[in-house]
Amino acid sequence: MNAVTALLWHREIYILKEVNMERRFIYADNAATTAVSDEVLAAMMPHFQTAFGNASSIYEMGRNAQRDIEIAREKVAKAIGADPIEIIFTSCGSESDNWAIKGTAEQMAKKGKKHIITSVIEHHAVLHTTEYLEKQGFEVTYIPVDDKGLINAEDVRKAIREDTALVTIMYANNEIGTIQPIDEIAAICKENKVLFHTDAVQAVGHVEIDVHKQGIDMLSLSGHKIHAQKGIGALYVRKGVVLPNLIHGGGQERRKRAGTENVPAIVGLGVAMEIACSNIAEKAAVVTEKRNRIIDGLLTIPYTRLNGDREKRLPGNLNISFEGIEGESLLLMLDMFGICASSGSACTSGSLDPSHVLLSIGLKHEIAHGSLRLSIEENLTDEDVDYILETVPVVAERLRAMSPVWEKMMKGESYE
Repeated sequence: MNAVTALLWHREIYILKEVNMERRFIYADNAATTAVSDEVLAAMMPHFQTAFGNASSIYEMGRNAQRDIEIAREKVAKAIGADPIEIIFTSCGSESDNWAIKGTAEQMAKKGKKHIITSVIEHHAVLHTTEYLEKQGFEVTYIPVDDKGLINAEDVRKAIREDTALVTIMYANNEIGTIQPIDEIAAICKENKVLFHTDAVQAVGHVEIDVHKQGIDMLSLSGHKIHAQKGIGALYVRKGVVLPNLIHGGGQERRKRAGTENVPAIVGLGVAMEIACSNIAEKAAVVTEKRNRIIDGLLTIPYTRLNGDREKRLPGNLNISFEGIEGESLLLMLDMFGICASSGSACTSGSLDPSHVLLSIGLKHEIAHGSLRLSIEENLTDEDVDYILETVPVVAERLRAMSPVWEKMMKGESYE
């Protein structure tokens, strides 16, 4: 045990004794990943041992595997209002984003259209892809957001040009939970005959989506956000939209993505989508009530603020900034109390820079560094909520007591 770990360990014991708090385990980072559900696992298991056929084989076991893939495709399509033929299975949301954006760019460049529109708060699966395309000669317009993380759909309209190839705007932000005006943006794109893609990795299963009614041309989703396994996703591509092959070498996925299908994962995704997209309104009401209780409780802590729109946000997302606190320390201390969460600080990935999302909504660096994201589901109990509301203030107080930034704030000195 190193010195830092030992210090934190002794501090945890001290705080636990001081507040007479029983340590629990609460997973509140569902936006990062989720556990595979019992129903999904049960559906997957036969395909590992007893129904392990290659879906390209013509004998019965192979035909059965192909049948199960198509059943899963139907379930995914139904969940988002698509036709089965419009669903292509991928390995993850990032792959889906890359394929939609790069593929469209490649196709439209042949027509002289090399302009792409996106937003400043997209996931890096989108931003790094557009940055790559800029190096290939494409021009990218990055739409700003307001202080709640919302895009003005009219800004998209103004940004569209004769050579615009694609608009790609995320459905809901992974950090602050803000839900964008997707219907308005899609309508503007249709009016201007520009393709529209949305990264809906965080939105699927949490808000009602109907790609046909909403006029969405392409949509990315990922299984591990909705209790399927990691390594499976899908891309919805509206009939009539043509993307180049992602992988050559076989006839799988309409000859667009060669490679033996991951049948267990595909079957699991179908079940996960079916479950996640049923009774969304009822589940959202339950989760929203718990979320709002946590928000209201944490905002009683001095010098805190809610990041993102209060109403136009994912049901289970809450993002709070604590002035005078470093995000990494906050997460480490909460982990010692058994609470799994995430922060707007990217320090855990080797970067000292705070979240680009939080900076984009106007937060100063030192405030963005001290953010806490909790992403909850309906299985969070009232006792869990109580524990979070008891623990976070204690941790915040202790961390501020050790913070030179907080000390300067309390003395009225500048810490910039």
